[in-house]
Amino acid sequence: MKRILPAALAAAAVVSGVSAAAATDRVPLTWGACPADVAKPGLQCSTLEVPLDYHHPEGRKISVALSRLKSANPAQRRGVLLVNQGGPGLTGLDFPAALVASGLPQPVRDAYDVIGFDPRGVGHSTPVTCDMTPEQRDKSVNPPFPHGPEDVAKAAEAAKTVARQCFAAETAALLPFITTANTARDMDRVRAALGEPKVSYYGDSYGTYLGAVYTTLFPQRSDRVVLDSSLGPEGYDVEALRSQGLGFETRFPDFAKLAAADPAKYGLGSTPAAVRAKYFELAERLDRAPVPGYDGTTFRTITAALLRSDTTLPALAALWHQLDVNEPKPAAAAAGGDNFATSYLAVVCGDSRWPQAVRTYQRNVEVDRVRYPMYGPYAANIRPCAFWPAPAEPRVRITGDGPANVLMLQNLRDPATPMPGALRLRAAFGDRARLVTADQGGHVAYLNGANQCGNDAVSDYLATGHRPARDTFCRA
Repeated sequence: MKRILPAALAAAAVVSGVSAAAATDRVPLTWGACPADVAKPGLQCSTLEVPLDYHHPEGRKISVALSRLKSANPAQRRGVLLVNQGGPGLTGLDFPAALVASGLPQPVRDAYDVIGFDPRGVGHSTPVTCDMTPEQRDKSVNPPFPHGPEDVAKAAEAAKTVARQCFAAETAALLPFITTANTARDMDRVRAALGEPKVSYYGDSYGTYLGAVYTTLFPQRSDRVVLDSSLGPEGYDVEALRSQGLGFETRFPDFAKLAAADPAKYGLGSTPAAVRAKYFELAERLDRAPVPGYDGTTFRTITAALLRSDTTLPALAALWHQLDVNEPKPAAAAAGGDNFATSYLAVVCGDSRWPQAVRTYQRNVEVDRVRYPMYGPYAANIRPCAFWPAPAEPRVRITGDGPANVLMLQNLRDPATPMPGALRLRAAFGDRARLVTADQGGHVAYLNGANQCGNDAVSDYLATGHRPARDTFCRA
């Protein structure tokens, strides 16, 4: 394990050694065909070698896989736009093409080469593994719903096994360096390799924290920065995970209203209160008597996932109806594999120190059972992070130092990154940022909802540089 640096020494290393190396190194990129699983028309791919440990940049190297969708109008091109779709643990090579398919406006397409990447440890970049079984992969990210202290204690034993397994696997030496700060440093190496003095950035969900860290470490090299559906300035820590209990409660009324509007079709009740009661009824029924593909934990996590978009709310209501009449369709296979789960844990556990005592999680579960009874106990349960080694360096402190070039977009009723975290990040940035709040629900606002005001704010900023003079509220 790498020794923890004192805060002042770590900060000095970032300012002098790390950032200076990224500023001067220029490694030409060779663009060619993308891997078959991400190939899209017009998308080109490349790889870049980066240091595993930026405090020892001449040491071991790893690779970062890149993609490029060139400007649709080179005469209008003004630079590059790095994009990240969050996670952590999600791939990103196909994200430029996904944004275009979602309706990325032509002026933005004209203004930038859109650059995607698989973050270090992920996908076609040098990958990490914990050699987990399918059950371990699922439960390391989605532990069983805890009904009492004994369930937390049982989950702790499974989490401890996964943590030990990760640091005994063949890629164990990489894990301490699969962090947000190092991914941000990789981004600056990408900027240098592209020959760009600055980069613009769009990131959503966890990608907002990655963007916040990048523009904090490299404020003079970041151009137009858009953060969509923001984590707080602390990143994806234990409190960010617990906040999903609040997010679920805030978002659920949108679904309850939809389901209650058509009781003949869904049979879930004719009032939002009845739909809420049905949630607890179904969850408790499936806890007692699971059906193929669905137990209480699966029901809760699928509900949370489908609350993230207005477009999936009808499907969620239909699923509830099927479960209610004991005629569920086969459950889809869980997304992600060992690499997703491992890289997720590496970042989430390695960015910050998590509580270690099992009794802390037992107490959190009981507190959140009262505060946020629908989803709070699940979000507060213990994960392998409780048994992870200490972070290799202090967490990056997000501040207002730097140019006023950050635009934040946030749905008012976001179930995954709820509003309080975005407000804390906005406060940390101070005058560097402006916040546009959209009166809609769901996770990820840009190109993913009916609020044209929010979409226009982002598109206009990326294409023209015009940013609202003050924080703005976009009505439904």
